[in-house]
Amino acid sequence: MTKLALMTAQEVMDLIPNRYPICYIDAVDEMEPGKSIVCTKNVTINESFFRGHFPGNPVMPGVLIIETLAQAASVLILKSPDFYKKTAYLGRVRKAKFRGMVRPGDVLKLHIDMEKVRSRMGIVKAVATVDDRRVCSAELTFIVAEREEKL
Repeated sequence: MTKLALMTAQEVMDLIPNRYPICYIDAVDEMEPGKSIVCTKNVTINESFFRGHFPGNPVMPGVLIIETLAQAASVLILKSPDFYKKTAYLGRVRKAKFRGMVRPGDVLKLHIDMEKVRSRMGIVKAVATVDDRRVCSAELTFIVAEREEKL
């Protein structure tokens, strides 16, 4: 039986400002508002970064794994009624550890747990896995601000 996503990629884009080619969340699989979220990023050979990282040995750059975790965290933060229709900016990355490579064909699962929320700030614990194997973990701090409208 196929499990339906709680949010599709289009619904994610309705919430966060990221767009192609740097919107990396394909689906939200689980969410406990204000507490935790699990998202999916399907890593394909068509990703533009694989052309240069690295020819003949495609590996997802670590900074983009962190960005993908940050986008998943943004969805969790911005689903809160206090922060809806705002923008969550990544303010700090702490304790980042990379334990494995992410390659084309991998399904990256992004596990985010909210640690603290203050008036305009949040701290999350973030873990990325492939086949239940931890490939990256970090503590991410966010600052939430009003969304700037297009001119």
